[in-house]
Amino acid sequence: MKKYLLLTLLTMSFYSFGQMKVAQMMTVKSVRRGYPTALTTLLDKINKSTHIKFDVQPVILNSFATDEIFKYPFIYANYADRPDWTLSIKEKEFLKKYLERGGFLYIDAGINSSFLQKNKKAGQHHSFADWKISLDLEQQFQDIFPESEFTPLNNSHEIFHSFYKELPNADILPESVREFVINEKWPDASYATVALTVKDRIAVIATPIIAMGWGKNHLGQWATKISFRIREGEKGLSETLKHAGYLGEKFTATRKDGRTDTLYCQQTSRPEWVEEADGNWRVFKYYNSKEISDYAHDYFSQLGVNIFVFALTH
Repeated sequence: MKKYLLLTLLTMSFYSFGQMKVAQMMTVKSVRRGYPTALTTLLDKINKSTHIKFDVQPVILNSFATDEIFKYPFIYANYADRPDWTLSIKEKEFLKKYLERGGFLYIDAGINSSFLQKNKKAGQHHSFADWKISLDLEQQFQDIFPESEFTPLNNSHEIFHSFYKELPNADILPESVREFVINEKWPDASYATVALTVKDRIAVIATPIIAMGWGKNHLGQWATKISFRIREGEKGLSETLKHAGYLGEKFTATRKDGRTDTLYCQQTSRPEWVEEADGNWRVFKYYNSKEISDYAHDYFSQLGVNIFVFALTH
């Protein structure tokens, strides 16, 4: 119980005023922000879906080296909104204290597969189930907490079920993608997530981009369209792809169990087929429809709610 005391004290003052505030870490100019309506839309959904009440306008911070961070139990950062993740000595000191005192940091797009890392913009529009924290983040947090490291969360972890318990109803999805989404893409409503534990409490998490699924425009419509990348295979395909030529590059992606997949790209940031760790080969097919996009928005919004609820109750 003691380990939750500081977090409880940190949040009580906000509850007493009726609304909590969330901080957003950002060093880029406002016109270059990734998904500028995303966090506001998500906080509004949390207000309408749960008993937690937020001020939907986040407080913008451009450095961790400020006493301001101790006013907020949750800091959200889109990885691309801070072009340089080299933290100053002072920032590391403040961030260490913040996390040890019960604060929570979520770094969206903090996981980027190698085929996306050459271009941060690509990592803002494509998600991929890689399970390794971005190298620059790994190095910075190793300096702050040398005894800890980012580790993958399993599918059954409570963070994925803290409020919404399962995926949205998948009946609206076409049969071409439904089984893959349920069993492989987002099994048990989980998502590729790595976490850093501080004093026996998850204090930092990172995922591939999910903010692309949160934001709505001034008309209340989803601000983005989302398609699905699905792995498909058939008899004899593995043998064929072993000898196929390709115009682009090949990359590796880390699986949850530490093994690697090899991705073959014809174009930058667009893998065409994959040699999986078990020796199987499959091609990527891309599917797009209103039903698919709406479903992805629903899921990413549910996931965002679950992350916030987990952070504020653990």
